[in-house]
Amino acid sequence: MTSADDETPDEGTALLAAGADAYSRGDTTGALRIFEDAARTLTGTMRLSAMVNAASMADELGEHTKALGLYREALAEMPADAPRLRPSALVNMSQALQHLGELDEAQAALEQARELLADSTDQGVLRVACLLSLTAVAMHRQQWAYAAELATESLDAALRFAPHLAGHPLMNLAATHFETGRRELGIDFAEQALAAFDSAGDRNAVAETQQNLATMFVRSDRLDAAEAPLQASQQYFEQAGLGYRAGIGLKTMAFLAEGRDDLAKAADLYGRSLAYFVASGAVLDAADLRIRLSTVAFKTGRPEECEQLLAEAFQIYAAHGLGMHCAQLDYWHATLLEGAIDATIEAEQTPSIEVLTAAVGLAVPAALAIDAVRYTLPTGTQRDLWNRQIADPAMRLAFRFAYLTGNGLLLADLIETQCAGTTVNIDRAEGGHITQLPFQLPEPPVDPATQPGATTLHAPLAPAAVPVRLGVALAGVAASAGLPVSPPPRLALAAEGRIALAPYIEAAEQRYGRAIRDDLVLTV
Repeated sequence: MTSADDETPDEGTALLAAGADAYSRGDTTGALRIFEDAARTLTGTMRLSAMVNAASMADELGEHTKALGLYREALAEMPADAPRLRPSALVNMSQALQHLGELDEAQAALEQARELLADSTDQGVLRVACLLSLTAVAMHRQQWAYAAELATESLDAALRFAPHLAGHPLMNLAATHFETGRRELGIDFAEQALAAFDSAGDRNAVAETQQNLATMFVRSDRLDAAEAPLQASQQYFEQAGLGYRAGIGLKTMAFLAEGRDDLAKAADLYGRSLAYFVASGAVLDAADLRIRLSTVAFKTGRPEECEQLLAEAFQIYAAHGLGMHCAQLDYWHATLLEGAIDATIEAEQTPSIEVLTAAVGLAVPAALAIDAVRYTLPTGTQRDLWNRQIADPAMRLAFRFAYLTGNGLLLADLIETQCAGTTVNIDRAEGGHITQLPFQLPEPPVDPATQPGATTLHAPLAPAAVPVRLGVALAGVAASAGLPVSPPPRLALAAEGRIALAPYIEAAEQRYGRAIRDDLVLTV
């Protein structure tokens, strides 16, 4: 090993190449050690390159906080006119920020990198990486339409600049399709991604895709199909010392055990997975794990522990501005209470008013927030899938709890709001075409924690000066033609002089930090 005083360019290049070679062999820990040694002995641009590479290895090993510190140190020392190294460091740093739940900072870093790369004609691979990371941020935020747009753009860029990276956008397309209800299409894209990575000889990406594919199989109730890819990927991640990905694998294995009613095994696997995520600072993954652990706690007669775990997960989501995750969590919580209420009824006992009141307080705001999402979906097909799979069950639960509490006023308000009209936003059209709208889609309620780590048609439309009011059925027709639709209006009940569901709408908008009703008031 040379010192800073007698370092030569060839020796510096050899050190960096040795680290890259260790990583390509799957020895991520060895690569980190080599890059850290290089950062201590090299100077100038090579030292900065070694620091960025060391940060990338630390992030992959689950040491996200350490990685972020190395990235920030490298960027602080980096000259402003480093056209190659600065955008690379920013793109890589965004990965650590995403793991730590700092999505705003990740987005800012990526937008800065994208701007730096805008005029570059010879950094196609990095442009692809930047687009892939932007897609990942959109997916974290469940902005599936925007994620689909970015995934398509990154696939085009990969095919043009870096065909060996095509598997990554294919996997992102798989996720966006899967999360918007087109599960078989999502699985097909995932299998294409797996084949692309295998052809490129990217063993790490093969394992990650096997893990994602296994998760898709689990969530599609194809548990037997999930076993082989899950076991293969888990063996690779544990041998390579990749704690974060090993944690994801343990979570999926635990969900398999839970689905087979082996709750003791599930609790053990979930606990081990949570330990990986907490150690690596992956706060959003840790929140997901708390939801799964809460379910096991509930099923094994520990309701207080269940409540505490759900509260911790909610606080994490709320702190990171993930309002739809919070609504989804509340709905999941309400379904657990429904199970307890059903057991009480089956025992020919009367559920306590406290439990029923808590259930209404969770289910109704969550259902209103989840139902409102359908008005942001760009196509009728997506709206229909989402409504049948997610929104309708949530709203049915709200109706059921309103009935069980004997709250006739709440029932009447729910009926009124479900029959209300909506608005087509003609003024969102530009140049005779509808602009693409980002939308958010919550996780299917059958499994709110397990998820895997996509082109909109623009229909011609004549501009108009005022919005057009449609009923619910016609709004569905409009959406199928690509027309953007506003959230439902607030209903003023003329005979009673009040807004229907006002306290629940207010609670939902405050609790989830997002508008779920249009400012327009419709008198009925």
